[in-house]
Amino acid sequence: MQKLGEFKLPHFFNYPPYFTLQPVRDTREKQVQLWKELILDYCRTQKIFTIILDEEFPLFTNPVIDRSLSHEAREAFLSALISEGRAEWMDKGHKKCLVLWLRIQDWADCILRFIMVWKIAL
Repeated sequence: MQKLGEFKLPHFFNYPPYFTLQPVRDTREKQVQLWKELILDYCRTQKIFTIILDEEFPLFTNPVIDRSLSHEAREAFLSALISEGRAEWMDKGHKKCLVLWLRIQDWADCILRFIMVWKIAL
């Protein structure tokens, strides 16, 4: 299994078609889902909060198979995260994306649970 530092990359990462937006709807849906999970997992484990579309991001290129995601594919995968509340564009030009490891409501629930436990402990 290929690694990016200590991060283990999924098997699809070495499958060249997954670096090109797929034209068939069902295939694209699966592709988008896999990329969303990969981006979130990588950002969470590497403690990354932002992705800038025009800058190099380790997941968007695979030198082993000589493939890179197009700007369109990068934007499509990040937009899919945004539509699920897992990311937000940080600028009007959609160049910088804030990745939310958890949805805003999930973060709020975590903070509330922490405060309730802390309050009880006093």
